[in-house]
Amino acid sequence: MIEFPPRLDLANLPTPLTELCNYAGGPADVSIWIKHDELTGMEVSGNKIRKLEFSIAEASLQGCDTLMTCGGIQSNHCRATAVIGARLGLKVHLILRGEKPEVPDGNLLMGYLSGATITYLSQAQWSFHEQKAAELRAEYLRMGSKAFFIPVGASDEIGLWGYIAAAAELKQDFEDLSIDPEYIVCATGSGGTQGGLLVGGKLFDMNAKCVAFNVSDDADYFDRKIKEDVTLWKQRYEIDFDLNSIDIQTAEGYLGPGYGKADPCVFDTIAELARADGIFLDPVYTGKAFHGMVSELNKGEKGAFPGVKNIVFVHTGGLFGVFPQQQNFSFD
Repeated sequence: MIEFPPRLDLANLPTPLTELCNYAGGPADVSIWIKHDELTGMEVSGNKIRKLEFSIAEASLQGCDTLMTCGGIQSNHCRATAVIGARLGLKVHLILRGEKPEVPDGNLLMGYLSGATITYLSQAQWSFHEQKAAELRAEYLRMGSKAFFIPVGASDEIGLWGYIAAAAELKQDFEDLSIDPEYIVCATGSGGTQGGLLVGGKLFDMNAKCVAFNVSDDADYFDRKIKEDVTLWKQRYEIDFDLNSIDIQTAEGYLGPGYGKADPCVFDTIAELARADGIFLDPVYTGKAFHGMVSELNKGEKGAFPGVKNIVFVHTGGLFGVFPQQQNFSFD
């Protein structure tokens, strides 16, 4: 039996697992199930909260009064960290990639409203963001505060626990619903959700294979990143785990123009699912992954999911990311 480290009780768990009833974009003989992690909590909705339960618990153990993290201007993770910090009475400092906009929108607006301090770095400066974080931590220390740094997406050996725990929750869902899905699908941007599901799948003897759709970088990057995170996880928590037992499958071909940018077909898929089942995806993460999943399902045996009858899509949230890109939707 795996022993979990300290965690905070922040998310509304377990989240529902439901079957799509009306959506007709996929094959008729495949049941698509949605793990509703967009319902982990309205203000902090999404997958990031599962990781932050462990990351912020570690910050508390270290006596930190400030949370520091980083990401894109519309980072779901940064927004979630800002909101949780406000709830817990912790100062939050965000380091964001990009230029400060004249009017904040979406996740950025939520971050400002939650009282976060924000530092912007240009794309050219971004490679030095961890160095900037170290400088800010030293500055806080001089002021009598202790800052805890959480990496992009809380995707490290600590945050990995979030979706290891989620895998246990999914296994219980499958037992409750008497289903045995062949595949679990998610978007992957920093690797933590994908890595946690892979490790959790092995720890809890799940039959389902995890397939992730990249919304940034490429398959080689996620292969390296996940192996690094799992190796550090094994070392930090002294866990005997065979790294070679996990099968890292990252399905490429649906990244589109790049991170945070989507092709028109993705916006069409987002609108189609919203009309059919009232489920809202975003153009940065879930929209791309869901579109990729359905596209591969429609290839049949030649696609990424041969022999599939039941498939689970982990809805990792991102609703606030829709609003800054609303001009990309077309309405008749």
